[in-house]
Amino acid sequence: MKPRKDLLTIGSLSDEDIRTILDSATAMKELFTKSVKKVPALKGKSVLTLFYEPSTRTHSSFEVAANRLSADVTSFTVSTSSVVKGESVHDTIDTLQAMKMDYIIVRHKNSGIPAVIARHTKASVINAGDGAHAHPSQAFLDAFTIREKYGNISGKRIVIIGDILHSRVARSTSLILKRLGAEVAYLGPGSLVPQERHTGIPRFTNFDDAFAWKPDVIYLLRVQNERMDSPFFPNAKEYHRIYGVTEERLKRIDDLDLSIMHPGPVNRGVEICDLAMDYRNCLINQQVENGIAARMSILYHLTPQTQSHEA
Repeated sequence: MKPRKDLLTIGSLSDEDIRTILDSATAMKELFTKSVKKVPALKGKSVLTLFYEPSTRTHSSFEVAANRLSADVTSFTVSTSSVVKGESVHDTIDTLQAMKMDYIIVRHKNSGIPAVIARHTKASVINAGDGAHAHPSQAFLDAFTIREKYGNISGKRIVIIGDILHSRVARSTSLILKRLGAEVAYLGPGSLVPQERHTGIPRFTNFDDAFAWKPDVIYLLRVQNERMDSPFFPNAKEYHRIYGVTEERLKRIDDLDLSIMHPGPVNRGVEICDLAMDYRNCLINQQVENGIAARMSILYHLTPQTQSHEA
């Protein structure tokens, strides 16, 4: 893998980059699931988490990943910072430059903000989710989880279900899976699923057609009400009945030996029933664990331009 400063999108990576990060994630997981909890790979380096949107899984996963690589981690709490007083992104960038951080992990409600920060700082910038645009680290942990489950991603079929329109996860995960040879399809309400002519990805409108496609993985998305200007379906109960994994639908999934995935947080009773969380092929908890390994690998392979602790 050639030296790379930032990770902003899956599309910016070569096939070699993708496979190198996935292979390294395997080694990282072997380390922290055995006796070695920390390695000195980033000892003396500084990592800043800059989250303009609330997050539990992604934020904590990056913190744990950085700590296990022996980096020093600082969290920039936007709700108590000068940002809420009107400080611009460029002012914040100037502040970050003065702090001489090596890595900056950014989540923002507006698409493109991580790229703006990356252009104006020598630190390595990782996009931890920007608007409905991209979420590359989630894509890596998803691909890693599927590869771990099946041994190979090429030839596997994954149907992504739900709010595709507002989902940065759907965009990034679809792209990385297709790059690795998988087939991807969408299922969801017509108002929440872009037309195939815009995405190149086939779409279904019901579970029967999706099951007939013979997928290996059912990937459920969270309904993102915070990104909707107006309701896209009548109510949560109706959504669960038509597009969720109900108890009846779970029996069919079990008969077909399919796996279930979800980026979290899970809305029980909307995307998924309680029983599905204990289903034998539910990979959701495995995704959480693999998120640490994937993010360790991402941090390890990026090369900051700054030498903050030698200045």
